[in-house]
Amino acid sequence: MVDVQIERPTTSVTDDAAALVEPGVSLDRGVAALRTALATMPAGPGVYCMRDAREKPLYVGKAKSLRKRVASYVNVRTLPVRLQRMIAATAAVEVTTTEGEVEALLLESNMIKRLKPHYNILLRDDKSFPFILLRRGHQWPQIAKYRGAKSGDGDYFGPFASAGAVNLTINALQRAFPLRSCSDSVLESRTRPCLQYQIKRCTAPCVGRISKADYDGLVEEARSFLAGRSQQVQRRLTERMTAASDALEFETAAAYRDRIKALAHIQMRQGINIPAIGDADVVAIHDAAGQACVQVFFFRSGQNYGNRAFFPRHAADEPAEAILRAFIGQFYSAREAPPLVLVNRALSEAPLIAEALTLRAGRRVRVRRPLRGDKRKLVEDAERNAREALARRLGESTAQRRLLESLAEKFGLESAPGRIEVYDNSHISGTDAVGSMIVAGPEGFIKNAYRKFTIRSVAAGRAGAPDEAARGDDYAMMREVLGRRFSRLIKEDPARAGEGWPDLVLIDGGAGQLGEAQRVFADLGIADLAVAAIAKGPERNAGRERIFLPDRPPVALGAREPLLYFLQRLRDEAHRFAIGTHRARRSKARARSALDEIPGVGPRRKKALLHRFGSARGVSQAGLADLETVDGISSAVARAIHDHFRDGR
Repeated sequence: MVDVQIERPTTSVTDDAAALVEPGVSLDRGVAALRTALATMPAGPGVYCMRDAREKPLYVGKAKSLRKRVASYVNVRTLPVRLQRMIAATAAVEVTTTEGEVEALLLESNMIKRLKPHYNILLRDDKSFPFILLRRGHQWPQIAKYRGAKSGDGDYFGPFASAGAVNLTINALQRAFPLRSCSDSVLESRTRPCLQYQIKRCTAPCVGRISKADYDGLVEEARSFLAGRSQQVQRRLTERMTAASDALEFETAAAYRDRIKALAHIQMRQGINIPAIGDADVVAIHDAAGQACVQVFFFRSGQNYGNRAFFPRHAADEPAEAILRAFIGQFYSAREAPPLVLVNRALSEAPLIAEALTLRAGRRVRVRRPLRGDKRKLVEDAERNAREALARRLGESTAQRRLLESLAEKFGLESAPGRIEVYDNSHISGTDAVGSMIVAGPEGFIKNAYRKFTIRSVAAGRAGAPDEAARGDDYAMMREVLGRRFSRLIKEDPARAGEGWPDLVLIDGGAGQLGEAQRVFADLGIADLAVAAIAKGPERNAGRERIFLPDRPPVALGAREPLLYFLQRLRDEAHRFAIGTHRARRSKARARSALDEIPGVGPRRKKALLHRFGSARGVSQAGLADLETVDGISSAVARAIHDHFRDGR
């Protein structure tokens, strides 16, 4: 047998794949390893795993007949170059037999997720999905977002595609059914209603503003709405609104009207809602330019719970059907499939996949490719979203995308942030204080989204602090800026469904500034908003920055890490914008007339005084009798102007 060396191809094999093959490794040795394994290979169903000389997994596959499937790799000349390289690196083949092909499919998906072999199609973004939990076991049940195993006592609704989709629904639910979202410890420690009560998103059971019976009624209505009985809930609310209106109880009727509008808001934001579909996932793939996007829409009780795009890792020449099959196997390996999974491509193993999902879920699961009707429209909509998401990804700058992905990994975010807001303050001993917000995204800085804030409260410091102590209080300034910014966001887009909400808030400062930001968000009822603070190192040396994250020790990045340069650019841009705004404000203040400081002298009186005396200096030197002769200046105002300049102020 001729010892054939594997040459490094220029287009068919990636550099990563080529790196798996060490110099001197040959196809013959790989084929010999396969033949050795075939000598004792069982003929039944199971899973095989190819490993290299360092026992690193190369590929995991399932087979109805292990012997026949592995034997197909021996004829290497008929295989693509990528698989030839895999065979050349193979030193051993491990097999696990199963009762049938269904069990083999389940085992294959689990092993791929666990081992992450280089030559398999891999689902890289496999984080858990959030649920809405109506928590029981307390006098006042709580509505909250939840992740993890369903071990607590309560009703779980979901999964939702993202934290944003959960926040959207919870925010609207709290307007329709004002249930508490605070923890038990916060509830028990309250002595007066919180901000949530003031903005009508809680009924303040903590201080007895609602009876137990009325609160339980709200809980039951929320449960019914989330379970898909939305029309019944809306009909009951409409009947109560009409009855209150007929009884001339217009304030009560208005409250019911607002609750009905909140429910309509949920349904409007959810877009397509098809009650007949019940519980289903819509999975659609689109591939182009050697990449693929899989879009998953979640429908529960006929309601759209959001969608998410996935970009599996795969070879450029991998067919879409194979990518979709591998995705479904890995996607549902750790989560329960709904009764119906709709796909946009015909899968040759659809019956086998459905049987495997049925076995895992403990109930019947169907996998269908609809050809007509409403279900077909859902699939087409998901495919369109996949096509658009892939186009956006291909259009992004590779370097910027890698930085954002690196940022998401370092900060523990669900995905690369699409909108980052960076905040900074600028002042001199508290005077002419301004706050700034700059925005960055995949395409760089979004300058038309920049905002500046004039710090209104000089004494915005800690409670009880004297004015002079509060002047220059960076914490108080940050509280004011964040409070104003996010209070307005809540008012404009309470469901957090628009593009204005950031995926990450970055603050120029340290642990103190981070703590203040967290308190502001807690007071506003904003949960699950990623926030971090970046502080310069000792003696404010650039390159020795530390990143402060909630509930984590500070992170120090290497002086030459690209991510550090990226964060420095964000912070420096925020600092530049804040300094520029502060300098402009100082220049404007210097140009102000001394007349602006006199109470009771507005623009019209100021104009009349300047017209009469020519300048502020002329006004300051005028006598009381002369001031009283100016149109619009009463004796009292003339006395105030006269005294202002004579008292030396």
